[in-house]
Amino acid sequence: MRMTVNLTPYRNFTGAAREAMEAYQRILGGEVQFMTFGDMPGNDASIAELIMHSELRIDGKPVLFASDVPEEMDVTPGDDTPLSLTGSAAEDGETLTAHWNSLKEIAETVQVELAQAPWGDSFGMLTDKFGTRWMINIIAAR
Repeated sequence: MRMTVNLTPYRNFTGAAREAMEAYQRILGGEVQFMTFGDMPGNDASIAELIMHSELRIDGKPVLFASDVPEEMDVTPGDDTPLSLTGSAAEDGETLTAHWNSLKEIAETVQVELAQAPWGDSFGMLTDKFGTRWMINIIAAR
């Protein structure tokens, strides 16, 4: 029997999961779903509005999960793996450039402007206001 397995990044936030996921949905498209701690029985009312789990789905497939981490749990936004969007210049260049421009609107820091890199592709890197690090690589025609 064959299983379909997805590798889906999971971001942790400290109270900004809803805002971040709604921003990512506006930028990337798709549908976003939320489950709060208040949706689950037995959770403290002080964390009821925090996001226990959310997922962004594009074309029905999960591409990003996120949650808010209550105070008693340890999280340092930005200390995890960056999210990378990659595609070919011919097929995805316009879409990836549009994603870059939208992400730049919510960027806190742009580490590398989207431009031709030494390896020939177009590459950019930024950190958004939610602490998520993004890398975009547009693969040049070879």
